[in-house]
Parts: sequence; C-alpha cells; structure tokens
Amino acid sequence: MKTKAQLMDEAAMNRALMRISHEIAEKNKGVENVVLVGIRRRGEPIARQIRSNIEKIEGVCVPCGSIDIGYYRDDLRPLSDAPQVRRTELPFTVEEKDVVLIDDVLYTGRTARAAIEAVFSCGRPRSIQFAVLVDRGHRELPIRADFVGKNVPTSHSELVEVRLPEYDGETGVWLMDLSE
Repeated sequence: MKTKAQLMDEAAMNRALMRISHEIAEKNKGVENVVLVGIRRRGEPIARQIRSNIEKIEGVCVPCGSIDIGYYRDDLRPLSDAPQVRRTELPFTVEEKDVVLIDDVLYTGRTARAAIEAVFSCGRPRSIQFAVLVDRGHRELPIRADFVGKNVPTSHSELVEVRLPEYDGETGVWLMDLSE
C-alpha cells in the first residue's frame, strides 16, 4: 500500500471538526437534547473532540458514548459461531434523544446502517443524525451524512486512512493506493 496524498493535516482536521460541532448545535437549535455516539474505533476519539468543541461553543457538556457495531454488520464473515462483541458504552438513555452517530469515514454505508441498528437496540431516539470526518463516496445503501468534514472522491482501489494519536501516534488523513 502506497501513500498517494495527505488530504488533511492536524489543523485541517481540527477546523473540520469545529465546523461540524457548530453545525450540530445549529441544526438542533442548541444541544439540550443531543447525545453523541462514536462508532468504535476511530469514531470514539472524534466524538470526544466534538463534545469538547460543543462545550466551548455552547457551554454545555453533551453526553458522549460509544457503540460496537460488530454484531450488526452484514458484510463481515463471522469469526466464530459466537462473535465477540465489545461493550457498548452509553452512560445515558437514547430514548427521545437526538442521537448524533460519529465515524471517521463514510464509504458503502454499511457501518452506518449497523450503527443505527445498534442504537435502536438501546432504545428509541427522537432522531438519528450522522457526522463523518470524510465522505469518500461509493454508497451501497441509501445512507448520507448530515455533517461532513471533507468530501473526497475516490476509486475502489484507494483507501482513506484517518490517523489519530490514540491509535497511530499522529493526526491526519491520507489517501492510500491499494493497487500497489
């Protein structure tokens, strides 16, 4: 796999996440009923950053949790008859809340669909919105993000790689060539 280009550096990512944070507050006319849910794995730290941004903007600490969607995936072959699912960490109810699902990259839409199912397994929210750092196109399902940091047209032979300090020791978004 070869690096083709750096799409976003740390400053660009921070600007995009701040813009998304403002848009979430604006769309929901404040954040009193909003809860943030990061999709494991890279959606978790992105959700925490958005929560921090919203707290600076609105002066309100929005509830923030995470979900593991492994059990709800339809495009992954099970590793065993009893798939291991990591715990969902939602220290709040989703009942009648405006849930904002957060992930790093939107591609086929299958992760988003699985995340929606995972949220509904926890209760019935008033609404579900979707925020992503990068939308790379190629949808297989009728899914769209409500909040997008950057739209990046890609080919199927490319990969958008979001790197975060928690997992990768650096911050940025890169376009990788899978054909090499």
